[in-house]
Amino acid sequence: MTLDGKTVIVTGGTRDIGRSCSIKLAQAGAKIVVNYLNNKTAGDETVAAIEKAGGTAILVKGDMTKKSDVDNLVAVTRKTFGDTIHALVNNVGGLVARKKLEEMDEEFLNHVMALNFNSTFLTTQAVAPHMPKGSSIVNLASLAGRDGGGGGASAYATSKAAVMTFTRSMAKELGPQGIRVNALCPGMIDTTFHDTFTPDEARRGVEASVPMRRQGHPDDCADLVVFLASDTSAYITGANIDINGGMFFS
Repeated sequence: MTLDGKTVIVTGGTRDIGRSCSIKLAQAGAKIVVNYLNNKTAGDETVAAIEKAGGTAILVKGDMTKKSDVDNLVAVTRKTFGDTIHALVNNVGGLVARKKLEEMDEEFLNHVMALNFNSTFLTTQAVAPHMPKGSSIVNLASLAGRDGGGGGASAYATSKAAVMTFTRSMAKELGPQGIRVNALCPGMIDTTFHDTFTPDEARRGVEASVPMRRQGHPDDCADLVVFLASDTSAYITGANIDINGGMFFS
């Protein structure tokens, strides 16, 4: 699964799944553009890890829910590594907070939708014109997009379901140009997301009940991202791939 000489953008690429994707894509030979918003220290650490392993990476700040920032990310990428972008990993997203229906207002709903879906739409729209035949877009959806999510996660689950549908739509629209579009639907992955939003008791329950008897690791997701970004998966597109240790079968 080589990506030698290819340019890859990873949005939200500074921690957890995003960091693992950035590092493993670089290990496969790609030049990495690591996007971040607030935590420059984590971004610098990610770039340093890539460079220590002999890879090439740059760090670019930007809010992927804002078109101007997305356009700047693409411009910096092209200026640094050339006009062609071979892969895009849409990793930006988050639950924000657990809120029941009666607790949500329009501002909260719009924020969650923008963070998870609008960011994916804007980056895809901006990057696709610079992608040659054989390129790949990998979106990060969620198991929540299939099963509705846990308590207070309806806005998040809805936004991730939108990412899944958008993945299928873009596979059809961009396929004739030779661009593949797929998505991951992670279940319980051991990340700061679940450190923040999922009680430890629930996590231990998942570990005890899923067939694989463990939570996933960010590297589990990153390995699949590398596969989908590479030519090894040349005939896979429009797929929303479950990666949850058997927690849910679609």
